[in-house]
Order: sequence, then C-alpha cells, then structure tokens
Amino acid sequence: MRASFVLLHRWCGLTIALFLLISGLTGAVISWDHELDEWLNESLFKVDSRGPYKQPVELAQVVEQADPRATVTFMPLQFEEGHAALFGVSPKVNPANGRLYELGYNQVFVDPVAARIVGQREWGAVSLSRENLMPFLYKLHYSLHIPEMWGIDEWGVWFMGIIAVIWVVDCFFGFYLTLPVRREKKLAAVAANAADNRKTWWQRWQPSWRVRWSGGSYKLNFDLHRAFSLWTWGLLFILAFTAFSLNLYREVFYPAMSLVSKVTPGPFDVRTPVAPNKPIQASLSFPAAIEKAKAEANSRGWQEPIGSVFYSNTFGIYGASFFHPGDDHGGGGVGPAALYFDGKTGAYAGNKLPWQGTAADIFLQMQFPLHSGRILGLPGRILISFMGLLVAMLSVTGVVIWWKKRKARVRSEIQVRNSLGAKTDLPAATA
Repeated sequence: MRASFVLLHRWCGLTIALFLLISGLTGAVISWDHELDEWLNESLFKVDSRGPYKQPVELAQVVEQADPRATVTFMPLQFEEGHAALFGVSPKVNPANGRLYELGYNQVFVDPVAARIVGQREWGAVSLSRENLMPFLYKLHYSLHIPEMWGIDEWGVWFMGIIAVIWVVDCFFGFYLTLPVRREKKLAAVAANAADNRKTWWQRWQPSWRVRWSGGSYKLNFDLHRAFSLWTWGLLFILAFTAFSLNLYREVFYPAMSLVSKVTPGPFDVRTPVAPNKPIQASLSFPAAIEKAKAEANSRGWQEPIGSVFYSNTFGIYGASFFHPGDDHGGGGVGPAALYFDGKTGAYAGNKLPWQGTAADIFLQMQFPLHSGRILGLPGRILISFMGLLVAMLSVTGVVIWWKKRKARVRSEIQVRNSLGAKTDLPAATA
C-alpha cells in the first residue's frame, strides 16, 4: 500500500506543483493588496482637495457623462478625507452589434470634493504596470488569467478549483507517507533491527518532524519538505479546502453543503446569471435602492450607516452594505451586513448577516476569512503571507526530491545495463 501512496503523492504533487508555486507567491503578496495598491498608486487613491463632499449620485453622473458607453454598477457612499472615491463600472450593450462595448477599464477614481475623475483602470487586466500590478496578481492567484472561451469566463476559476481538490487529497497522501513504516514480524527482521524495534511508534515518527541542517543538500531539501509539511499540516489543509470551496462554490461546494446540512440560500444562490452581453436592465434607480435599503435597515434597528451599494446586472439584484468607515471587510473578514433588492420590482430579496444563521451558514461564511487569514486580524494576514511562501517552498522541494530520485534511478539502470553488457540504447526513464 505504501508504494501506491508514494506514486499517488508523486503524481499529485507534480501535477499541482507549478500552480501552487504561483498561488503561494501571489498569496503571500495579496494578503496586503489594499495597502500595496495604495502605496504603488498614490495618483489614483490620493487627492489634494479638501472641503464638503459631493453627493455620491452626483459623482456617479460625472462618471457616466464622461463615457456614455459605461454604466455605474458600484457606488461608495462614504468618503475619506484625502482619498479618491472608487466607482465600479460595466460596459453597456452596443446596439449596432448586440455586444458589450470595450471600455478598457472597469474602475473609475473620482475626487469626491471637486467631482473630477482622477484616473481609471481595468481591475484584473493582464498587465504589470503600477496601476494594474496588484489586481493582476490577485486574479492570477485564483484564475491564472485563463481567458474566456466559448462564452464562458470561469475556466480559470474552475481549473484552480480542481487543483485545490487534488491538493486536499494529496494532503492526506503526504501525511500518510510521514508515518513510520510497519515492520515485518519476522525473526530475521527483529534480529537485524533489534534496537529500532525497541523504539515506540512515536519515537520512530519523531525524525519526520526534524530538519537535519547539516546532513547535506539532499537530506536538507527532503527534511524541509517533510518536516514543514507536518508542522503546518492543519494550515495547509485549511488553505487547500478553502481554495476548493471558494473556486467551486456555486458548482460543487454550496450544493454539497445543502445536501448534508441546512443552508439558508441567498439571492445569488437561487438565481441563474444571464450572459454578460444580455444584462438585466434595472427599473429601480440607485437613489431609490439606497432609500429602500436605509428604510429596511432602520426597521431592523441597525446602527451601522450604509457604506456602499452595487447593482449586479447579471443577476438583476441591488446590494447595499452597512459598515462604519474603514470597516468594509467586516468582523473577522466575513464582510459587513448587507440587504438585497430586486432590480426590476424593488422587492426585498434577502440579506447577509455576519456570523449569524445555521451552523452551515456560518461555515460557508468562514471560507474567505479562513483562506485570507482575516479571521485572526493582522496576525492572521501575517500568517497567511508566511504560509504562501511555505507553499511555494514545498512545491519546489517536492519537485527537487522527484528529480534527484529520478536521476538516481536512471544512473542505477545504466549501471545495471553496463554490468550486464547491454548493447541496446537505454530507453527514457519514466517518472
């Protein structure tokens, strides 16, 4: 059985190594995406104007008037002194051909005092420019920027979700291989390994947790791979599992959770998104949606002010989030409380209440906070950055172990053939 697990671990590891290397390195960086983005792009995020803020709806009009091909889909309702207001936009449908306009941007930065556009960019564009670097790395982390094919733009998300599933399974293969080998109860074996057989099971497992820093390059590489995997196994499993749950949420994770536990469906869980080039036009305006959200929140006794509002034109849903300035990630990274309304009728469509609901609801909410480390605040984000580097290291050391063992097998085969006087060419060694 152990030989089978060795093969499974080898092939699973080789399959996912490159993708985990990329995800690990990008994950270590994007734990600080907001801070790094603002540091790199002060010209977008910082403004010099001081004074009373313009109304958010007025600023949205400025954005849409600047480019009639664009429509605002995300509107901040709280502003910070010296900071630009970030609006999200989507392209309208070109009536000439029925396709979406190509804007070349989906974010617009506006001076909330002067009502002046200070910059724009396309979040997630394949670009290493200062303006796009952090969004590029963020999207690379979970989708590899695999492009849209056959009208579907989720290929990258699905692919990385499958990689995560393999990673989850491989966590158990790797753990099993660290356990002590069961020894044959034969007299010869007992005699030959008398001292070793007197050791307890735990004593024979202890070397797997240690790193031989002075044992040579191969032993050091092997121990780094094995020992660090053991010491951080729980965290590695959490990262792998949450990567799967986030990337394959709608396709696998949510349906599976619904089968085994009581899940309260949200408005996005019960609706099927339309094609991007057939957006659902809202009958309810942004100002009307904001007033509805305020009234509903007041009736519930919520103390937090309304912080932002968005419209999803692929689901036909308005969403309003409630939070105090600077707390848009919510407690523990689960996000703020939110209310949802139908974009056509204005009817109440549901809510999101952080850390409330059934056990399954809370478990679903925990996935992103666990994956990002925000569930532990600043220490959690530091830990996730470390784990990202560790995942990258484990990917590299795993490939090195395979490569050196492969070279040893090739060398051994050559020596055997030479000793037998083989005159045929040596076939390429398999993995």
